Amino acid sequence: MLTVGDVSESLMLDRINRCAEQIGAVIVGKELQIRQGLTCLLAGGHLLIEDAPGVGKTTLAHAIAISLGLPFRRLQFTSDLLPSDVIGVSVYDRTTGQFAFHPGPIFTEVLLADEINRASPKTQSALLEAMEESQVSIDGMARPLPQPFFVIATQNPLHQVGTFPLPESQLDRFLMCISLGYPERSAERALLAGRARRDMLRSLPAAARPADLLAAQAAVKQVFVSETLLDYVLSLLAFTRSSGRHAEGLSPRAGLALLAAARAWAWLDGREHVIPEDVQNVLPAVAGHRLHAAQREGGHLLHGRELVSQLIQAVRLP
Repeated sequence: MLTVGDVSESLMLDRINRCAEQIGAVIVGKELQIRQGLTCLLAGGHLLIEDAPGVGKTTLAHAIAISLGLPFRRLQFTSDLLPSDVIGVSVYDRTTGQFAFHPGPIFTEVLLADEINRASPKTQSALLEAMEESQVSIDGMARPLPQPFFVIATQNPLHQVGTFPLPESQLDRFLMCISLGYPERSAERALLAGRARRDMLRSLPAAARPADLLAAQAAVKQVFVSETLLDYVLSLLAFTRSSGRHAEGLSPRAGLALLAAARAWAWLDGREHVIPEDVQNVLPAVAGHRLHAAQREGGHLLHGRELVSQLIQAVRLP
């Protein structure tokens, strides 16, 4: 049995599964999205949850952070939010004659960026360095962020008033983008008849510790990927770049994200190797927000998930 630190792999997997179960008690009927969210964090990436208001985006983000035992801070993004409101600011101290840095809410293990696309592009860009390098540069000094560090952001549909589209560079920093959708009738009935979700969050225990997540991430990195599977991933990337169906192909960062997510998906299934189905299972959430159609097909402009479905059908399995 593989052991990372003083925690066995089976124990880590059991704790992560317990997290999924108790998150599922809060977010009813969304097992796939819960697994996608945990997959994203196990792969060491940032998560974007995109959907209409009121379907449980922020509740899911809270439940994930609490269940994993991660310290978190919630920041409501608005049109007047400034970069300094996110990363912090240096204030002159008269008693010492020096500037003292006051860290912003980004100095936490999980930043819950609520309605991220309501902030201006200038404020959104304050997250770029943090999401890529786990540090922020202020007054010419790089300040490291706590580890692990994740951004779990929610986003409203772009047609809503007061939203700014996330630039491509910002979208590419999110390893996965998921959507909750409206609940099925039985799940919504349980939601209406049950306790208030906010009350459930207040009494939700931590089913894991930050050390468990770090150990699980280390175990995920050891999941084996064969040469044949690497060729399959390369073929997927190459098709998006050469088929002419996409405005821009998937970047090397997207390829790394796809492999990392597939490893995490396989690990959650208790396997020590990745199979093609793992890649296909995570591909919609990894590539859907990165792909855009180059032109209309049959009078219809295909969107991310439709393009991913088309991509899976076009590239032959190994």
